[in-house]
Amino acid sequence: MTLANSTHEPADGDDVHIAYIGGGSRQWAPALFQDLALSGIDGKVRLYDTTSESAERNVRFGTWVDDQENATADWSYAATESLEATLDGADFVILSTQYDPAETFVHDLDIPRKYGIHGAVAATTGPGGLVRAMRTIPIYREFAAAVREHCPDAWVFNYTNPVHFVTRALYDEYPDINAIGLCHEVLGTRERLARYATDHLDVNASREDVSVNVKGINHFTWIDEARCRGVDLWPLIDDLAESEEARRTFTTEDLADENVFTDNWQVTWELYRRFGVLPAAGDRHLVEYANWFLQGGEETLNRWGVKRTGSDYRAKHWTPAESDQTTDVEAWMSGEREFTLEPSNETFMDVLGALLGEETYVTNVNLPNEGQIEDLPSGAVVETNAVVRRNEVRPIAAGGFPRPVRSLVRGHIDSQETVVEASRTGDLDAAFEGFLIDPQVRSLPPDDSRELFAELVGAEDEYLKEWDLGGSTVLAESVAYPTE
Repeated sequence: MTLANSTHEPADGDDVHIAYIGGGSRQWAPALFQDLALSGIDGKVRLYDTTSESAERNVRFGTWVDDQENATADWSYAATESLEATLDGADFVILSTQYDPAETFVHDLDIPRKYGIHGAVAATTGPGGLVRAMRTIPIYREFAAAVREHCPDAWVFNYTNPVHFVTRALYDEYPDINAIGLCHEVLGTRERLARYATDHLDVNASREDVSVNVKGINHFTWIDEARCRGVDLWPLIDDLAESEEARRTFTTEDLADENVFTDNWQVTWELYRRFGVLPAAGDRHLVEYANWFLQGGEETLNRWGVKRTGSDYRAKHWTPAESDQTTDVEAWMSGEREFTLEPSNETFMDVLGALLGEETYVTNVNLPNEGQIEDLPSGAVVETNAVVRRNEVRPIAAGGFPRPVRSLVRGHIDSQETVVEASRTGDLDAAFEGFLIDPQVRSLPPDDSRELFAELVGAEDEYLKEWDLGGSTVLAESVAYPTE
């Protein structure tokens, strides 16, 4: 699928209009504003968020960053009160939203655990990830419809998880949307391979020196080619896969002081040894797609070097004083914490610059499949490399998979497609079919699968109002769903 605004001139790099939906973001926005300030592009950013005070705080921060001595660009920031005002005439749209994790994410993690499913993240697949998709997809249909009305030619960047579900919903609602899903997991794999090249091949390599052939779905991506400055890395990968480093085991005590984001790569190496292609996402995500690593609960997860994200960690995500993942911009602006204006590790500015006509750029993106992965269904959102240039995003053909890996990936696509299709009418029972075929859920007896679904829906029904809860046979059959 090639995205090209052939009838629409690219934006003027001196006057770029960015609409940020989820503009009160506590993680993505502060990093983006620093990247913008250090760029050679100027423009304005309109921030929209249902929590208006969060958007206003980010307006102050963006303006403050733009005034830093070493800022090289000129950006203005404003908070808007409506989706329409935010999108009107936008050249680029950023989607980065999340519901209150204390009211949603906590249930995604804790309720499946009661049924024996100890998901490591519960963000993009498994019972928690699927319910997250169900509460997110309807609002993203609204976003897609609003883009169609107010800025139909805009380039839309989706950072919201689950990326593959959400990006697919955008296209399902507005097939002509110019939307791409972005994620940094593959970038992390390239950084790891650069370190291996530096350590073992006597080169001083960075992520930019490593090229890979990537294919799969978000958080379940794979590579079958890797080069560093033209040198084939596969012999090194083969050697490392049999090394002691790639065959470590861990105990719960070993991981006690580790951050949940620490990636020990033991799941990655095990999957590579079994299937001959290298996973290109963090182990904490991989275990949820190749879910036999979840069997046996947290003891098994820990044995493979994966530390489960607890609900207490997620509940604190919106409170900077309590979360090491949330940026405290107020502390920076007040001088309580030292601030250094520096670029993030993300690729948004590279993609933005290429679309504006700067240097051609190649990176991993999520787009509907139109042949870039030859043995996966057409239309499903898949992740491959793409060439980005002036007003165009062209995915690169990545080939297919060994049969066992294709089977794993295809199963998750079937869940995704089933839930997205059900969202067209809000058919909860049809969405349950997608839930039921998820590999984690398939580990349960049928009655438990139903009760798990019903309990999750009951705990989060405030966020599932676009679904037909009252007409659901599944909920009516359930004991776990609360009745008045």
